[in-house]
Amino acid sequence: MEVVSKNFIEQIIDKDLAEGVYDTVHTRFPPEPNGYLHIGHAKSILLNYGLAEKYHGKFNMRFDDTNPTKEKNEFVESIKADVEWLGADYEDRLFFASNYFDEMYECAVKLIKKGKAYVSELTAEEMREYRGTLTEPGKEDPNRNRSIEENLVLFEEMKNGKYADGEKTLRAKIDMSSPNINMRDPILYRVAHLSHHNTGDKWCIYPMYDFAHPIEDAIEGITHSICTLEFEDHRPLYNWVVEELEYPHPPKQIEFAKMYLTNVVTGKRYIKKLVEEGIVDGWDDPRLVSIAALRRRGFTPESIRLFVDLCGVSKANSSAEYSMLEYCIREDLKLKRPRVMAALDPIKLVIDNYPEGQREILTIANNLENESLGTREVPFEKELYIDREDFMEEPPRKYFRLFPGNEVRLMHAYFVTCTGFEKDENGNVTVVHCTYDPASKGGNSPDGRKVKGTIHWVPASSSVKAQVRLYENIVDEEKGVYNEDGSLNLNPNSLTVLKDCRLEPSVSNAKAYDSFQFVRQGFFCVDCRDSKPGELVFNRIVSLKSSFVLPKDQKKE
Repeated sequence: MEVVSKNFIEQIIDKDLAEGVYDTVHTRFPPEPNGYLHIGHAKSILLNYGLAEKYHGKFNMRFDDTNPTKEKNEFVESIKADVEWLGADYEDRLFFASNYFDEMYECAVKLIKKGKAYVSELTAEEMREYRGTLTEPGKEDPNRNRSIEENLVLFEEMKNGKYADGEKTLRAKIDMSSPNINMRDPILYRVAHLSHHNTGDKWCIYPMYDFAHPIEDAIEGITHSICTLEFEDHRPLYNWVVEELEYPHPPKQIEFAKMYLTNVVTGKRYIKKLVEEGIVDGWDDPRLVSIAALRRRGFTPESIRLFVDLCGVSKANSSAEYSMLEYCIREDLKLKRPRVMAALDPIKLVIDNYPEGQREILTIANNLENESLGTREVPFEKELYIDREDFMEEPPRKYFRLFPGNEVRLMHAYFVTCTGFEKDENGNVTVVHCTYDPASKGGNSPDGRKVKGTIHWVPASSSVKAQVRLYENIVDEEKGVYNEDGSLNLNPNSLTVLKDCRLEPSVSNAKAYDSFQFVRQGFFCVDCRDSKPGELVFNRIVSLKSSFVLPKDQKKE
């Protein structure tokens, strides 16, 4: 029996369950609704949900909406859509930190009454000055030793709107000489006269993330609060909050390494600039790696899950190649999607000796590697479209496609021999002429002769006209993501739009998110935003060639 090694988080959970620290596992995904989620967030979503699923526990979806300056309902809805698309089922457990604001206020009052919090009048600049440095301890706030009664009055006045933004804060009373700067009397509440997307104008004071987050976890009964490494130094404060507030079964914070993807743009500031300058057409532009963009481009939840699994869970920061993400979508789609013929840069092919007006219906397998996908019917006729790259007037050596005098196989159909071609006034080839061998139906000759080239085609009269978008990385991979001045190193060829592509008629009823393998071209998905019936738009998800090789120890049996 194969023993599957467990990651360090699972080992911690196993120990907690064995020792009776917790009798169940309850996790959560707690995004701030201040932007769109990206591929890195997918790891957190799937990790938290996967742990709850593995241990037959519960998984919560919670919005950490404690900062009304950047939060919008637009982001709330987009995040919900992303989490649901990835398959992380939070059932009826959708929560908002803002729904706990009353309880958080009472928690702050409790700390004041315990002598563990006080109202400060230091400005932000003075606060930085008093905080100290990594090598020097901080100085005590002049108001640190106010009486409990005075602090209670001032804090209530803060809540009632008596003070301007920044005029007063509520600070924890911990240790100004702590080597961990996060423990040097951190701010718990600040005055902010802002309307909140969920609570409206009820509050003019808002809790800080480091204070709110552990309370939210404790209220919801979270057992293991999984977060990324930058919160490791905040863990003592997390523990201080839940201990001082005397929660009976406090949650345990565990940190793991973020997942970085090479040569991509994930920073909200940069993406916002790209959107505002019209370089991309929104947060879901298929060149981005927001989850919405990956979904629009044609990535599947299964491919994202495979990618996250291959990246693994560790304590050490590392980067994954974008080619690994491409490998995952190829692996997921290759046996699931029909293979169809498409001429992305079409020229006409006329079979001069094919009977005028005749039309055959060829039955073609949808996927030669997966018989369960069945077959489709494709018309064959005198006039076809082929890809321009499949004909050359004067070919180089080892060019095995169409050129004058050469014979090739039309995929699933007949052998044809090129007899000539036509050009327009600019010298561009517009029509290729050929003859066919009627005895070679199915692509095999009865006399046993072989041809080295096979090309795809679509019937001219019933072909589907479509727009096809080819994508490259939005940044110049050779130069890196950023210029010396911090600006993005944009790739001018990140988008190529082909407006007169011809596809076989089997795709005519394709709808948003439907995907196909275009023979020799790659995997393509119907664009969910711009495609319309009769005006299909396809995004290339990924080409067929890969530069990524799965390590031997990760290969499937």
